[in-house]
Amino acid sequence: MPTSVIGREQRHIKQQQQSVRYPFWFGGSASCFAAIVTHPLDLVKVVRLQTRDSNGPKGMLKTVVHIIKNDGPLGLYSGLSASLLRQATYSTTRFGVYEYLKSIIAQDTGSPSFPVLVAIASTSGFLGGIAGNPADVLNVRMQHDAALPSQSRRNYKNALDGLIRMSREEGLTSLFKGVWPNSMRAVLMTASQLASYDSIKSTILIYTSLPDNLTTHFLASITAGFIATTICSPVDVVKTRIMSAQESESLMQLLSRVYKLEGAGWIFRGWLPSFMRLGPHTVATFLFLEQHKK
Repeated sequence: MPTSVIGREQRHIKQQQQSVRYPFWFGGSASCFAAIVTHPLDLVKVVRLQTRDSNGPKGMLKTVVHIIKNDGPLGLYSGLSASLLRQATYSTTRFGVYEYLKSIIAQDTGSPSFPVLVAIASTSGFLGGIAGNPADVLNVRMQHDAALPSQSRRNYKNALDGLIRMSREEGLTSLFKGVWPNSMRAVLMTASQLASYDSIKSTILIYTSLPDNLTTHFLASITAGFIATTICSPVDVVKTRIMSAQESESLMQLLSRVYKLEGAGWIFRGWLPSFMRLGPHTVATFLFLEQHKK
C-alpha cells in the first residue's frame, strides 16, 4: 500500500477517535429540510405510482400533471405535515442512536469497520422504525387521500388531527399498523444508507486526494442513495400497500393477492421514481447534516 494512502488512513482513524459527539437532533433536522425539498417526488413515487389503479395516470410526468390539474400546485405538498412529523420521529431516532453508538466505538477502536457500521445502523433503524411508525402511517394516508373517491377520503386536516382521529376512530393499535415490515424496512434503509455513506466517504478520503468537502459528500451520498433504493424498493412497495389498505389482511394474504393480480413485476414498481426521490433526499440529508456538523 502506498505511503500516502497509509498516511491518509492513519489521519482518518485519528480523526474518528477525536470526533465530536453531535446533538441528537441533527439527523432529524437535516432530514426535515430534505423532506421539504423532495416531498413532491415522494408523493408521486409512494402514492401515485405504487397504489394507483389501472385507470390512473401512467408515468411520473403524467402523474404530476394529474395532481396539479385536480388539486392545484399545492397538491404536490399534500401530507407535508405528516412527512415532517415522520422525519422528526423516525430520522431523529435513527440518526441520533447511530451517531451515539458510532462515537462510542470510535473512541475505543478508531474508525469502525463496515460490518460494525451495518450492525449499529440496523439497531438504530429498527428503533427509528418503531418511533416513526404512527407518523409513517399518517404520511401514507394523507398522500394517498387525493387518489381516493371523495366518499372514501379520510380528509385529515393535518398531522395532529390525523393522529387524534386515528386513535379515536380505529384505536391506538392503528398507529402501529404495519410496524414490523416498516421496522424491517427501516433496518434495511438505515444499514444501506448510513453505513454505506460512512464507508464510501471513508474510502474516498483514504484512497483519493479529495478532501472532506462538498464533492466528497455528494459522491458518497448519491452512491448510498442508489444502494438504499435497490435494497429497499421491494420492502417499500409492500409497506405502502399495507398502510394504505382499506381492509385488514395479513402480510401473506396481501402478497398472494397482489401476485395473482399483477404478477412478480409489481415488487419493483416505481424503482426509477423511487431513486429519483431517494437519491436527492439522501444527498440533501447528508449535505444538510454535514453543514450542521460544521
